[in-house]
Amino acid sequence: MKKIGKFFIKILRYIILFFDKWLIVPITKFILKIMEIGRSLIKSFDKVSGKKSVLLVISLLLAFAVFIIIDQESTAMINQYAEILPNQPVSAVYNEELYVIEGLPETVDITLIGQRRHIFLAKQSPSKGVSVDLTGLKPGNHKVALKYTQRLKSLEYKLDPSQVMVTIYEKVSENRTLTYDILHQDSLDTKLYISNVEIDRTEAIIKGAQYKLDKVAAVKALLDVQNIPNPKAGEITVKDIPLVAYDDDGKILDVEVVPSTLSANVTITSPSKEIPVKIVPTGELAFGKSIKSMDTSISKVTVYGTQEAIDSIEQLEVEIDVAGLEKNKEYNVTLKKPKGITELSSKTMTVKVVIDNSSTKEFENISVQAEGLADNLKVQALADEYRQVTVVVSGSEEAINKINNSDIRAFIDLKNYGVGEHEVEVQVTGTDLKLSYTSKTKKVKVRISAK
Repeated sequence: MKKIGKFFIKILRYIILFFDKWLIVPITKFILKIMEIGRSLIKSFDKVSGKKSVLLVISLLLAFAVFIIIDQESTAMINQYAEILPNQPVSAVYNEELYVIEGLPETVDITLIGQRRHIFLAKQSPSKGVSVDLTGLKPGNHKVALKYTQRLKSLEYKLDPSQVMVTIYEKVSENRTLTYDILHQDSLDTKLYISNVEIDRTEAIIKGAQYKLDKVAAVKALLDVQNIPNPKAGEITVKDIPLVAYDDDGKILDVEVVPSTLSANVTITSPSKEIPVKIVPTGELAFGKSIKSMDTSISKVTVYGTQEAIDSIEQLEVEIDVAGLEKNKEYNVTLKKPKGITELSSKTMTVKVVIDNSSTKEFENISVQAEGLADNLKVQALADEYRQVTVVVSGSEEAINKINNSDIRAFIDLKNYGVGEHEVEVQVTGTDLKLSYTSKTKKVKVRISAK
């Protein structure tokens, strides 16, 4: 064992001597040589660096290097540019015959990020725009991503919004009866009137989600007068009249209407009639005064409007205020259009009122007429003195002398009276409105009975 131990010690010693001679000693000498060279270079550098000119050159070189690095970084930052493309339309891919999509925005904003020249090229070159693929999705709520396809790959883009929640409904359809509305009738010549509209169909099909179809209260064709070229009296065919669906509150519903437009035959008329102008003085004249005459610049006027209004109007009443008037006066009156009348041949007129001293005259035996009595009732005066009354007429003597009993009407209004005995006020009117009429008998007693 001792011999074996001595053998291994010799082997180990030999290995150590080998590494010391051929590895450690050469490496140590090399390192010492490098250190010696380094000390020599440091001494040389210290001598050189101590000179001002050398330090100046080194500072300039370092500054130039820093400038180059910063310039490259800033150029990279400056070249990064962003631009917003607002209100870019969104298109969806889905089966439009089977489904209705809600919640999808009509437009989104796109932010393009990159170099300015690349953004310019992107704006000039065509793209497929913003789209969303809903193919294969079933009815219900879905969160979907919007996509923007641009040929330039050097740009980065961001969508606002980039994801949306959409609801898919099954599309159903129903038949609805059509009506029509006339828009902007006031833009039509005031002497013209649309008397009839015949649309070329009576029904339309509405399509959409069932909950929206349930809200449809009416489907109407919107005939816009402003879309009628050169309207004039006669029959005109108007095409491409849009159809719109409304709810109970008159709000337009977003449902599909088939067809979306129709045609109509529009009859335009110009109903008119010439009627007399009747001056009606209002208010009390000054004490002791009366109206002797009222001369007007026009005595008749032609009225235009609906046929119903034309048929019902017999005269145009024009009121003038004579309250407190004690001397002659000329009035400039603006004529007012009665209900249903759209145009008058004259817009204004003058009325010359001549004042005279007031006088009175009594007209006897004016029969009292009953008005407003129901058809199933009859009336009878309770005494002879209630059948006829004496009427006092006040006004200009000249005007009073021109009238007789037939120009005076006395009556009682029984519209609100029923069976029984009643005391009713006597009312009096006359053909000459310049005069005032008063019954000496203020009330009469009558009996109303069933027929």
